[in-house]
Amino acid sequence: MADDKCGDTRHTAAPSPAPAGKQVRMVKCVKFGKEMPGLDRIPWKGELGNRIYENVSQEAWKMWIEHSKMVMNEYRLNPLDPNSQKIMEEQLEQFFFGEGARLPEGYVPPKTKG
Repeated sequence: MADDKCGDTRHTAAPSPAPAGKQVRMVKCVKFGKEMPGLDRIPWKGELGNRIYENVSQEAWKMWIEHSKMVMNEYRLNPLDPNSQKIMEEQLEQFFFGEGARLPEGYVPPKTKG
């Protein structure tokens, strides 16, 4: 299933700097439509995982993690069930690459309590 090791989603501040000697990989994020820090590793198996790695920012992946929790709960999905995994993969592809995947112009992420 999805891997939420991309960081704590309660913080929407700028990503932390890369460790010394490691350059931050930049991608043109399909969600935000601009150059942003990319993921550190492929987050999903197969061709979809490669597309996400090449086109999705860390910040957009955090948004997916929050969205995926809602999808799991709404559809009462079991992460170990192959049918549930297929539904999640379809939702993941729709979230980043489907109709209406781009954020509205001027989108500002909601402030989190903390």
